[in-house]
Amino acid sequence: MRDSRPQLLDVLFDDASAEDKGPLHNVQQRAVALLKLNRAVKGVLPVQLHPWCRVANFRQGILVLETANASWLMRLRYEQPALLSALRAQILPSLSSIDIRINPALMAKGSNLVQDAAKTLGNTQTKVPMRHLSQESAEELRGLASRSPEKLRKVLERLASLAGESANATSRKK
Repeated sequence: MRDSRPQLLDVLFDDASAEDKGPLHNVQQRAVALLKLNRAVKGVLPVQLHPWCRVANFRQGILVLETANASWLMRLRYEQPALLSALRAQILPSLSSIDIRINPALMAKGSNLVQDAAKTLGNTQTKVPMRHLSQESAEELRGLASRSPEKLRKVLERLASLAGESANATSRKK
């Protein structure tokens, strides 16, 4: 049976520093192994999935992945066969299957990572290319508007009037 009696922290730290077989040493080794496995998984997955997926556990040949929501779960399921074969070939020949679970806490962490990446990308790029509507496209929109119902006609004409302007200079006023 497992030794689950409460122990003093100084005893745990003394055991961990005195010998490499203390309970904290085992926890540390497990954490390091999961971090390495997480890096390997992220190396195989597409870049878009990196903020929304992480390794939760590896036990009895089953890799447990956590993802932020159901849409990312579906994306991971599409990647699952390739991930399984790549991990078997690279570092885990004993891997039998991958279990994917939803952890909503990853949604906040993932969105923070994406925002940070966008800020750093924005700092490195000084000029963002503007969208542009050509005069030919504006004429096509006006032609389509003439054959459209009233509500759609107004929207298409407003869109056609933006020809030659940058996308940032537009307004939503009607």
